Amino acid sequence: MKKRIDLSSVSSAAYKRIIALDTTIQNSGLDKTHLELIKIRASQINGCAYCLNLHTRDAVNQGETTQRIFLLNAWKETELFTEEERTILAMTEEITLISKNGLSEDNYQMAAQLFPEEYIGLIIMAIITINAWNRVAISTHKPLD
Repeated sequence: MKKRIDLSSVSSAAYKRIIALDTTIQNSGLDKTHLELIKIRASQINGCAYCLNLHTRDAVNQGETTQRIFLLNAWKETELFTEEERTILAMTEEITLISKNGLSEDNYQMAAQLFPEEYIGLIIMAIITINAWNRVAISTHKPLD
């Protein structure tokens, strides 16, 4: 791929705001496993090689099993994920593919049964944030580390 602009240089103020949002989510108390599952699943849907490379590595370093990472794209067909994780993955898919229908009432209500409102807010913000990063990396052809 041809090299494209470096948004951190040409749009540094806006880019720093995305970093600040990401830092807020990282330090928010959102479970690290939940966060990495969100990042990997959204990046799979969006086809973001840069983010998949980064976040699968981060997940393994945090103790995630390779089996769960390998099967994340088929999470609905396995028993490897908890009810909470399955709800988060469903939310991730619906919010990432927002033009289809957005976050369904069924999945929102399932989340409301499992998590307090503040945690649901963090889940939604984490999904929004990784989708922003996917779009940055894909649009600028960010090379793999």
